Amino acid sequence: MARRKRKSSPASSDGWLVTFSDLMTLLLTFFVLLLSMSSMDTVVISRISAHFANPSIDATEAAGRIPGRVMEVLELLRDPENVLLQQDRIKDLLFPYDVLPPEVTTGDIQENVRILQHPEGVVIVLTNGLLFPEGAAELTPVGKKLLEALSPVILAVETDVNISGHTDNMEAAGQNPYELSGFRAIAVLERFLLYQIKPDRFSVSGYGPDRPVEPNSTAEGRAKNRRVEILLKVNKWVGGYS
Repeated sequence: MARRKRKSSPASSDGWLVTFSDLMTLLLTFFVLLLSMSSMDTVVISRISAHFANPSIDATEAAGRIPGRVMEVLELLRDPENVLLQQDRIKDLLFPYDVLPPEVTTGDIQENVRILQHPEGVVIVLTNGLLFPEGAAELTPVGKKLLEALSPVILAVETDVNISGHTDNMEAAGQNPYELSGFRAIAVLERFLLYQIKPDRFSVSGYGPDRPVEPNSTAEGRAKNRRVEILLKVNKWVGGYS
């Protein structure tokens, strides 16, 4: 009698593994896409919004790349018309106690730093008593520290900046006062360039004794006239060049 042939059971197939692998790949791709969308660069987003809110002031660094004190300065600079009312607060933010050199007090800052309104924006005025020895154009160690503290604001406010030097009517005895004031402005510029601020944002001016803010008849007045002014051009100057 012929043997019955044993029915062979169908071989187990591994085809489902291919389908499962494809499904896992699609899910992984989906979650990676979700992650990339949820972590979009907030700096880019804030740059766009800041452009429409006030194209002269770039608050993009508010996304976490700069200190909170600088963010607050940026907010105050959005309304240059109120800087005179807020100048004490701005000075405290620009030069907080914990960044001041030991030989400089908050009283020195209040006396030797001014925040002024300008048709093109805001001016930060520092007397040369903080920045330079009398008759010289080389920054003091204190001056270097103060400019270092100021540099994050200059970096964050992506506007054009003019640095102007000024002397009194007696300081530059035997020197050209315009050259001295110009060299001082350049020294401040060179210091800022150490902090990765774009050089094409800057211009420099040397006015010598031509623009005093106080009478030169007293020592106190001459001390205030020896100064460097840093103009942040956060406004469009109506009637000026575009």
